[in-house]
This record gives sequence, structure tokens and C-alpha cells, in this order.
Amino acid sequence: MKIETLKHKNLILFQAISGSRSFGLATENSDTDIRGVYYLPKEDFFGLHYIPQISNETNDITYYEIGRLVKLLQKNNPNILEILASPEACIQHKNPLMDLLKPEDFLSKLCKDTFAGYAISQIKKAKGLNKKILNPINKERKSILDFCYILQNQGSVPLKKWLLEFHSSGGVSKGRGGLVQEKCGLVSIDNTKGMFALFYNESGDMDYKGVIQNEEANQISVSSVPKGGKPLAYLFCNLDAYSTYCKDYREYWKWVSERNEDRYNVNQHHGQNYDSKNMMHTIRLLQSCEQIFKTNSLSIRVENRDELLDIKAGNWSYESVMKKAEDLIRSIEFYHSTSTLPDFPDSEKTTKILIEIRENLYQ
Repeated sequence: MKIETLKHKNLILFQAISGSRSFGLATENSDTDIRGVYYLPKEDFFGLHYIPQISNETNDITYYEIGRLVKLLQKNNPNILEILASPEACIQHKNPLMDLLKPEDFLSKLCKDTFAGYAISQIKKAKGLNKKILNPINKERKSILDFCYILQNQGSVPLKKWLLEFHSSGGVSKGRGGLVQEKCGLVSIDNTKGMFALFYNESGDMDYKGVIQNEEANQISVSSVPKGGKPLAYLFCNLDAYSTYCKDYREYWKWVSERNEDRYNVNQHHGQNYDSKNMMHTIRLLQSCEQIFKTNSLSIRVENRDELLDIKAGNWSYESVMKKAEDLIRSIEFYHSTSTLPDFPDSEKTTKILIEIRENLYQ
């Protein structure tokens, strides 16, 4: 079923402009998002063709089936509660039956988990983004050799540097370019983690396996070494640091491949090292949550448009935005503890409302 079908069959119960325009945060470049509610024809609802929601290709127009809508309202889903709280000026069509669904029948203390919980997840993403922007990772991937060190006196030397600069003092010739990792043989040292005795075989007749077998290796190679041999050095491999690096590398270049270049360039232009548009909406969401517990109601039209647009423009430092978010979270905790809202929406009551709506639609 397509959106055109909903309109052609007069199945739409509600339609409103949503997003920035409904919040009072629209600018000349803002898109116009549409959210709505529909009901399925009786034969589809009672049959095997239940369709919970319908969207266009870009997802800027989405309609929810009335049953799906009520189910999400009972879960205090922020996006769905905001549909129900759409300002009158944004409502383009409304069936009178939709007046049976009132925000106050659904608001509960669960909003702390849904509104603030989602906002906190966005803050964590913002911190991760901040870390990625401030700490770019070279495309050329490091190998495990870059996390190996040779113990020397009271310190350590990177293995690659040590191999390159090694000078013989007893039978192992320096050779062209120093020692090579392929001729090294490592033996694990008992009761230690990441520590190895390093032996070297210049001629290669000992069949040592090297420090690693290839540049893509994710672990150190160990070799069989004749008893009585004297280690040339002792090596430490920081496997924990290598694992962390691999994780950061994967996440960073995945982010690079998936990021919205236009938004990234905007964020680079204002130089605040965070997604300013996303953080604007995160602050707005936290303020909505605070309002719910202070007033037992939800009004999505913002009263601090200039402040929020200032954040979107990147005029706030990352630290300032984070502090505002943390202050709002503390305020939410306080008002939540004193709120008279129920712990959860009354599912029995709201389900009866849904049944009443359907009975009127299908009579």
C-alpha cells in the first residue's frame, strides 16, 4: 500500500507538519516533514494484510496505522507523542475521532527513559564524534609490530626502531638496513602477559617464524628455539593497545564512509567539533522531558528558539553544550522524583479508546 492509496481511499485520520517547523525551529533551508495517522480497511485489518506504517522513499513523509500509533504512545515514544502534541497551525487534516487520543492519557514517568534516555544516547554519539574529529586515524593501518617494544635499560624502544638501529656485539651482523623481523624467533615467558624472549637467526636455517608472519597478522608468532640459546633481547607486545586501535580504526573509517558530507562540512566550517544540528535537537528533547515532569503536559513549540538555533549554528563550544545537557539531566532527575505522573500509561484505558475508534470507523 502506498501513500497515494491512503489519500485515494480516504483512510487518513490525521496529518501534520512535523520536525523543525512544528518545533518553531525552521529556517529558510529547513525541509518540510509530514507525519500522519491512517487506518486499514476492515478486510485488511481483520485479514492477513496488516501494514503498521507507510513512508515515502526519503522517509520525510510517514504515516502510522492507528493501532501502531497507540502501541507506540503506550510506550511513550517521543516522536509519536510529539505527533499527538502537534500545534494547531501545523495540523493539515484531523478526523474528529483523533480527539479521543489525548496526550495526558499517555504521559508517564516512562518518559524519563524514552525522552532523556534517547537524548543521552545522542550525547554519547556526540562525544564519540568529537573524539573522531579531534583524533583522525591515518588510512594506512598499523600492524601489530607498531605495538611491540624492546626492553632496554629502565625503559623500552619501539621494535621497528630497534631492528633498524641494531648494532652487533656478538655474532649477529648488522647487515643492510639492520635486523629483520622475519629472522626473529620469539619464546613466551612463563607467568607474564605479552612478554617474549627474542632470538635471532641471521642465516635463516633455524626456521624461525618471525615476530609476525605477515602484515595482516593479529597475533605474535612463537618459534621453536634450541635449548641453551641466549636471547638477544626481551620483547613486550601491548596486545590490549593493539585491540583498542583496531576497534577505533574500524569505527573511524566506517564513520568516514557513512557520514553526511554536507553536515560534516558545516560542522567543520564552524569548527566546534560536534554535530551541532543533532545536539540542538538533543537539548530540545531534554527540555521537553523536563517540561513533562514539571507541568504534567507536553508542548513541543519551543520558547528558546534563538538559543537553540545558536547551538545549531555552532556558536556554542562543545564543553558548553555538554554542560547544558548535564544540567538538564540533573533537573530531569529532580522533577521526575517529585512528579505525580503514573509510572506507566494506563494500557487498559487507552486500548479501550483504540477499540472505540475502530468501532466507529468500521460500523
